[in-house]
Amino acid sequence: MTQGNSIWGAILVGCLAAATLSGCVTRPQPIYYWGDFTSQQYGYFKGDKGPEEGILALEKVREQAKAQGKPVPPGMQAHLGMLYGLTGRTDLFELNLLAERQQFPESSAYVDFLMKKNQKQ
Repeated sequence: MTQGNSIWGAILVGCLAAATLSGCVTRPQPIYYWGDFTSQQYGYFKGDKGPEEGILALEKVREQAKAQGKPVPPGMQAHLGMLYGLTGRTDLFELNLLAERQQFPESSAYVDFLMKKNQKQ
C-alpha cells in the first residue's frame, strides 16, 4: 500500500467513525413545553386570532405541559392573562400574571406594568 492510499484510508475511516458516533448523540430535550404557544401569540398580534380562541388554545397547552411534567415557557402565562383581561375576566388576568411572576421572577417589572395599566382602566 502506498503512503497516499494509507492517508486516504485513514481519512475514510475517520469520517465513517465520526458519522457513526454522531448518530449516537441524543438531542437535548427542551426545558419547557411550548405546544403551539408561539403560533397562537403570533396569530393574535397579527390579528388572525381573537382572545377567546387564544385562551382555549393556551389552556390546552398548559394541560399538555402538565401531562408531560414540563413547565410552560416564559411569557405564556402573561399572554394568557392579557387575553383574559381583554375578555373582562380580571380575576384570571391577575391570577395568570402572578403565576408568570412566580415562575419567572425576572418578569416582575413587566407584570407590575401590566397590573398597573389594568388598574387605571
